[in-house]
Amino acid sequence: MSLDYPIATRTLSNGLRVVVSRDHTVPTVTVNIWVGVGSRHERPGSTGLAHLFEHLMFQGSANVAEGEHFTLLMEQGGTLNATTWFDRTNYFETVPTGALELALWLEADRHGRLLEAVTQANLDNQRDVVKEEKRQRYDNQPYGTAIADLGALVFPEGHPYHHPTIGSMEDLDAATLEDVHAFYRRHYSPANSVLTLVGDISPEAGFAVVERYFGDLPAQPPTAQEPLPQLPPLQAAPRRERAEDVPNDRLYLGFRLPVAHTPEFLACAVALDALGSLTTSRLYRRLVRVEELATSVSGASLGLVDGASLGFLGVDVAESADPHAVELAVCAELERFAAEGPTDVELESSLADTERSWLEALAGHQERADLISHYTLLHDDPGHINTYLDGVRQVTAAQVREAAARWLTPDARATVAFTAAADEPTEGVA
Repeated sequence: MSLDYPIATRTLSNGLRVVVSRDHTVPTVTVNIWVGVGSRHERPGSTGLAHLFEHLMFQGSANVAEGEHFTLLMEQGGTLNATTWFDRTNYFETVPTGALELALWLEADRHGRLLEAVTQANLDNQRDVVKEEKRQRYDNQPYGTAIADLGALVFPEGHPYHHPTIGSMEDLDAATLEDVHAFYRRHYSPANSVLTLVGDISPEAGFAVVERYFGDLPAQPPTAQEPLPQLPPLQAAPRRERAEDVPNDRLYLGFRLPVAHTPEFLACAVALDALGSLTTSRLYRRLVRVEELATSVSGASLGLVDGASLGFLGVDVAESADPHAVELAVCAELERFAAEGPTDVELESSLADTERSWLEALAGHQERADLISHYTLLHDDPGHINTYLDGVRQVTAAQVREAAARWLTPDARATVAFTAAADEPTEGVA
């Protein structure tokens, strides 16, 4: 049976899509804004600008001083943050109902009147902050480059997902004030954004208050970037080996997947659950419990929209085990799963875990608002939170086997191998 969270939508005359989900259980409202700009929208030589703007948006705007966005909302008992990903940037806060107008005024000021505060001094300051973040979270963190390495192997040179979201040091250094201003004008427009309210407010009141603060922002057609055609599965098993100061050897096996919001992507997600995402998965049972070749196994499917998605398996290799033997064991399980497909128990376990995590996410205002914005911006489907589990329940064992046989085979993997040995890192083909 479908869920029935209330969803009301309206589009302002300037193109801003507004979604309101009424929930009076607690006297708070979550404001969640998704802007259709992520690292996939960056141009060669200008990587990192989407994430840089996530930082610049907190440095003041035409009527807000530097740092005031945080302090004004936190003084009201609010919480707030922002994140950047391949396909979007999002900004969000949860505030007491009485502070909603303050939150919307602050958001409207930076989403429509930011550039007055984006000076050379602010740009230089936040560029240094982002570069330090890159050092701490990527360059000097154990396994910190894993997702960036997988992206570089899974997606071809020049593809929008080939480079990491945080960008490169060289491109950040090369960004001029004019480049940054042009990037904001190109992407930060009402018609390229979704604003979701979840919480203690009616749809009528929500639409009215959003209109009050965002309605006068000028209409501007977003720069169109049509998604690329679906990429085929990988071939020839590309790999990258990194000999680094890491706690233990670890393997990441990455796969191109179908684009998100398709039945075949769902089938791949179920396959990765059965293979490695659950503690009942095949790889966990074999490598951790039975053969003791690994200490942990994980898996994930990251749904993306521009010609491909990304899936991966992670294996922490046991101290006495040979990483090559572990990788061969993983490949053997991939081949077996592609031939056999999931058992009834594996299918049911994936469904049960998906239901648990989905319902848990929807129970809170923040994650519910984020999911509504997600599916409204990227898939024009604001009601998807109510129908997603219906789609998952329709996935069959045959669909999962067929998807695994096409997308999750040994030859279709990209391997990133971290070892604690002192060997020089190499690249090549398995």
